[in-house]
Amino acid sequence: MKKLKAMMVGDIVLAENPGLAMRKWREVFEVYQSELAKYLKVSPSTISDYESGRRPNPGIKVIKRFVEALFEIDQKRGGHIIKKLTEAKEDHSEYFEVHDFSTSITLRELAEMLKAKVLTNEDLLDTTRVYGYVLLHSVRVMLDMPDDLFKLLGMHAMDKAFIFLDVSTGRSPLIVIRVSEAKPKAVILHGLGKVDELALKISERERVPILTTSIPIDEIKKVLDV
Repeated sequence: MKKLKAMMVGDIVLAENPGLAMRKWREVFEVYQSELAKYLKVSPSTISDYESGRRPNPGIKVIKRFVEALFEIDQKRGGHIIKKLTEAKEDHSEYFEVHDFSTSITLRELAEMLKAKVLTNEDLLDTTRVYGYVLLHSVRVMLDMPDDLFKLLGMHAMDKAFIFLDVSTGRSPLIVIRVSEAKPKAVILHGLGKVDELALKISERERVPILTTSIPIDEIKKVLDV
């Protein structure tokens, strides 16, 4: 638990925009601004000002208090988020790779960086922000990944886009997302020309945009190093 706290503090301190990093972690822990403000004994507007950048960057003491408050709130709820985050630090690179951004970007910006074609839910691109992406090796995920890792993968879905590699139609990834409790901010299908009609329908129903891109994986990692 100490390592997780230290990682979160470091993530905020080193972020290009600490306020946005604070917002990310608050949303990951599913805590409202008003609830957090009560724990920190400040007004909700103070939390809002930090997250929006209207207040100067918080000092290390404020950030540590912020992280401690998130942990205390989650522990009172049963510690489910802490447990998932702790499990998420294990190595599962055989199935997927998790990449975090130093600051959030909109799905529109993500699409432009990847030269991606938007197939569904384009109305969400300007209002939805992502804090990173997950590269998924589709065949391994679908055939071999244990059920408990699917639950772990769901934890990463809360603030990231999923990029599926080695897809043939796009149907299987969307079916998995359809039955999952946590949904990614968007699904990006790599190297796929025509997407299955059922996948498109699921995407529309779940309000998870589908994008396609064909730029090489190494270039994806390079352009998304933000």
